[in-house]
This record gives sequence, structure tokens and C-alpha cells, in this order.
Amino acid sequence: MNDHLLALKLFVRVARQGNFSAAGRDLNLPQPRVSRTISSLEKNMGVALLTRTTRAVSLTEAGADFLARLEPILDALEDAEQAARGSDDYRGVLRVGISSSFAIRGVVPRLQPFLDRHPGLKVELILDDQRQDFVTDGVDVGLRFGALTDSTAVAKRICSSPRVLAASPEYLKRAGVPLIPADLTHHAVIAGPSRTGQSWSFQKAGKTTSVRVGGQLLVTVNEVSIAAAVAGLGIVSMSLGGCRKEIETGELIRLLPDWDMGLIDLHAVFAAGRAAKPSARAFAEFLAEAFRGSEDD
Repeated sequence: MNDHLLALKLFVRVARQGNFSAAGRDLNLPQPRVSRTISSLEKNMGVALLTRTTRAVSLTEAGADFLARLEPILDALEDAEQAARGSDDYRGVLRVGISSSFAIRGVVPRLQPFLDRHPGLKVELILDDQRQDFVTDGVDVGLRFGALTDSTAVAKRICSSPRVLAASPEYLKRAGVPLIPADLTHHAVIAGPSRTGQSWSFQKAGKTTSVRVGGQLLVTVNEVSIAAAVAGLGIVSMSLGGCRKEIETGELIRLLPDWDMGLIDLHAVFAAGRAAKPSARAFAEFLAEAFRGSEDD
């Protein structure tokens, strides 16, 4: 790799990691060399790309603009190298935007075969229960539940899971067990990270019933919603895969199982306006295969 290309790749890694040492580890270089290389790049360009403090490294305005223009070029170069090699021996870094709960429960337990298949590839999980910005966060592929809001995005459906209600035995002993959807108006509900209103819809025998619900607790991370439900703070609504373990162990009880709340789709989403990385496409295919045959996960 020539010095200029190395400098460009290091700049991208420093910008994304916010740290010289972490960027160096990605490319097996010591921190002092990373710092010297970036300083040399800035000197040759005649502009400061990064602001350095004792606590963090951040982009200048010029650096942010340079990063936005540079990343697609480096991605295209990586794609060309991959095509020339003519194999699926992916290299570099794959950045996956994912919620912390799904990373813990859905992806990490299934990830080892993908890592074994591509030993030259580093997978970086960008954990955030809110949806990441592809450009700002440098995400190559995002794993997103629910309806897709960006009509220009390219997406691949991975799987679907039924939406369920659940609560702890302690809560149900204290508040009673809801027998029909209308009973939920008298129960405490743990609102999840979507914050999309507090109306739940149910279907049975071809008829739809909507119920307004409420509660004192709003949680923006799914894993905390589950913990709150286990602690007896109220009823939670999420995918069956999201709380399957707690239902199987008896920590949570599934409620109104005869009422259909619909399915929650999981999609792998790629940034609009540019070709997806081959490694990102391969990761999406891997997940689709890993979840195939277990649509209720």
C-alpha cells in the first residue's frame, strides 16, 4: 500500500474511531506512526482535518467534508480490489449499525461462522437503539426493525417476528391478568424506544381492535424494557425473539396469545445513492440464511 493511500485509510479510521490508537490497531500500526501520517496528510493538503484534545479527536468542518467525499471512493476501490481477487475473501472493516438488544440476542450468538468464513475482515458493531445515520456514523449496513421510512434506501428482508405482550408473574399477581385487549387500559405499560404513540392494535377472527394504553415508564433501549418488565414495572410489547428467553424461563408471561398483533420485519439496509460494500451484502445474506427457518425468532 503506498503512503498516500495508507494516509487516506488511516484518516477515515481515525475519524470514525475518534482515536489514533484504535485506528492503528485496525491497520496494525503503532499510534505514533498514525499520528505522524495524519499530520503529514494535513500538511500536504494545507488544511486541518482533525481537532486534537487530550480527551478526543474530532473532525473539523473541512475534515467532515473530506470524509464524506473520500469514503465512497475508498469503498469503490475496495470493491474493485475484491472483484480482481475474484473470491469472497473480504478484508478491511465492516461497520454494522445495530440495536444493543438485537446484537446481544440475535447477532452475536450467530456471528462466529461469518468471522470464520472471512478471517481478513473486521466487523465493527455500532450499537445504538436509535437509527444511525449512514454518513455521519459511517455505517455500511444497518439492521432495522419495523417499517422502512426511507423510500430511497436499498434493503434486504432478513426475517419477521410476531409482536407479543409480556409481563412478569409478580406484576400479574399485583395488577391482574388482562383477558381481552380492552383490559389493557387499566394496566401500566412500558413504552419502548420507538415512542410511536400509545395505541396497540389487535386482530382476531377478522376484526381489528385498537386500545389506548399508558404508563409511567418510558425506556429508549429494548434491553432495559425487558429488564423493567422482569422487575414487575409493567407490560411490554416487542418481538417474540426479543423476549423469548425470559418467556421460556418463566421470568415473563406471554399475554393475550390468541390475539394477533402483527409481525415485525427485520431488514438489512444499505446507504442510498451508492453501491453496497460486497462484505455488507455478504453479511446480509449470512444473516438471512442464519434466520431462515426460524421466522419467529
